[in-house]
Amino acid sequence: MQAVGRWSAGLAAVAALVLSSQTPALAQPKPRKELYWFDWWELENKVWPLTTGKGVTVAVVDEEVNRGLPDLSGSVLPNVNLDEIRVRPDPKNGGHGTAMAALIVGQGRGTGMVGVAPGAKVLPLIAHGDITWGLAIRYAADHGAKVVNMSLGSQTFLPCPPDLQQAIAYAVRRDVIIVASAGNEGRHADWRSTPANCPGVFAIGGLDGFVKPWAGTTPGEYVMAAAPAVGAGTINGGGQFQWRGAGTSPSAALVSGVVALVRSKYPQMPAREVVQRILATSKDVGKPGWDDVTGYGLVRPYRALTDKVPPTAPNPVYASFDRSQENNGKVRSESRASKGRTPSPQVTPKPQASSGPLYREPVILLGLVGGMLALCLGAVFWRVNVKQR
Repeated sequence: MQAVGRWSAGLAAVAALVLSSQTPALAQPKPRKELYWFDWWELENKVWPLTTGKGVTVAVVDEEVNRGLPDLSGSVLPNVNLDEIRVRPDPKNGGHGTAMAALIVGQGRGTGMVGVAPGAKVLPLIAHGDITWGLAIRYAADHGAKVVNMSLGSQTFLPCPPDLQQAIAYAVRRDVIIVASAGNEGRHADWRSTPANCPGVFAIGGLDGFVKPWAGTTPGEYVMAAAPAVGAGTINGGGQFQWRGAGTSPSAALVSGVVALVRSKYPQMPAREVVQRILATSKDVGKPGWDDVTGYGLVRPYRALTDKVPPTAPNPVYASFDRSQENNGKVRSESRASKGRTPSPQVTPKPQASSGPLYREPVILLGLVGGMLALCLGAVFWRVNVKQR
């Protein structure tokens, strides 16, 4: 009987060990069937046994997030309002911030809305426009975020605003990855989307449900990768699931979740290398090679987590950033060198009169007389100076 008791206790211990060693994916609620990227990316079977994003904080720069919803309970930190001048948004009125947070860290305990990185945390930062976006980026970098999701943008013909670019540089120097949506204007005139067009930002275009480029994506030479945009369902601010929509906002949010997965699996890996891995392992879609709608193609989290990526693989996100910083450094150096110094006036030479025979001789004569006068005055001045000494 004692042997049987010991044998039973041993079985119980083994069972407990097996249960405790099971992956978090087994304890995670099943995602809704509408979340088709779970099949594309094999999140439950391949990715989550490796990582669910635990230990990584993703800052979501957007509207307020309704963190009390069952699908988000325990995965969202308190809202931080960096735009006190504006009216505080109601998370139930549209709830764009809530929708993006759910795509990243949804827990599936309400509607079945499960995020790409359910083990991560979201830091919601309320901000609108270039100035407060910059404040949000700096706040995120100073408060432990390793990823910043910016599923937003303003359409422009202009380059990145200087203040916003400085904030991005601040975050890049602190090893933070900024992910932004490419925009929803399509190929219209010469539109660009900010902050997607800012050097150092990981800009994401959109795909439809058949892994084809979404025509609504705002193209640009800065677009680097793509993710689902059409029918990318998520919850609204009131907690209701909605999926009949399209936009690059969910594309950026989903990639932010993928970045969180890689950063969780490789916590010591520099941000540059994380982005390089994701680009190198993307699946080419659309036109062969890089294109201005889908970049290098559909991101693939499992490949980004497991493939061997050579250190020489292209990394245009940071190459563009480095060039911009070099150019800014040259401008600042030139500005410092000229500061406090009155620049020499640029004199435009006036047209000269003809120097033909009528003018040559009088000019020579006047020159000789002037020279003799100057010598006489110089001699007198020299003698006076000698006496004074």
